[in-house]
Amino acid sequence: MLNFKHLYYFMVVARSGGVIRAAERLNLTPQTLSGQLSRFEERVGARLFQRTGRRLELSETGKLALAYAEEIFQAGSELEELLKNGAVERFLTFRVGIADVLPKFIVHRLLDPVLKLPEAIRLVCTEDRLERLLAELALHRLDMVIADRPLPPGTEIKGHSHPLGESSLAFMASPVLAADLGDAFPACLDGAPLLLPGQGSALALALPRWLERMGIRPRIVGEFSDSALMKSFGEAGAGVFPTPALSVPEVCGHYKVKRIGQTDDIKARFFLISAERKLVHPVARAVSEHARRIMI
Repeated sequence: MLNFKHLYYFMVVARSGGVIRAAERLNLTPQTLSGQLSRFEERVGARLFQRTGRRLELSETGKLALAYAEEIFQAGSELEELLKNGAVERFLTFRVGIADVLPKFIVHRLLDPVLKLPEAIRLVCTEDRLERLLAELALHRLDMVIADRPLPPGTEIKGHSHPLGESSLAFMASPVLAADLGDAFPACLDGAPLLLPGQGSALALALPRWLERMGIRPRIVGEFSDSALMKSFGEAGAGVFPTPALSVPEVCGHYKVKRIGQTDDIKARFFLISAERKLVHPVARAVSEHARRIMI
């Protein structure tokens, strides 16, 4: 039978990126942990790591083993919680990958119906770059991914993109900056400080092209892969920032900013990416159906 203590040690080493860090987390000596890891590799009959410089990287077999290990120990954690709480109903864990460039208010609105389903659902959200999330989806470590663009063409990852909807693009600024810019939108953006989504965002290409077509040359003062951080800089008066018009009420309510203009020439688009062509999971279907009702 598989030694689950060794499997756990392997998972911690894989997550930590090396034996020394893992040993500190496990309160073991690096020598002891290395010995346990070697015994585990002998037991499974395959190398789980390959050394690249000073860093350990997972082999293909190691990636497969890690995927199973995380599922095994997640299930164990859920069982422990159920037994401690005396629960008789098993909840369903649903893992969603969220592209880090997506506005948090939009994501919350899209996922709002999940916890209102009659089934007992535990929602697990993971935020990262789209490429990494798609790799996790391919390993079945995520049930779906929400992104601002469809599955990239030519990718080797098998998946299907389901459009959730789109929204016009609004431009926001602090009250002081908005007053300085005036009301002549979009001309007021010419020479204005502008904050852009990072290169991982679909708007990173669409927005500069639109500005060029309009003959507008703002001063790009910052690029942000994290949309919340971009809004915080915008609230502080660092520059104008774009956001889907759908999220304007929440953005104005959470940040001290105001809308200076809006365009229908650029659309913020949202997609649900799944491993299957047809959405059969009740959670995925609920998100898709809810999106049709709220998108403008």
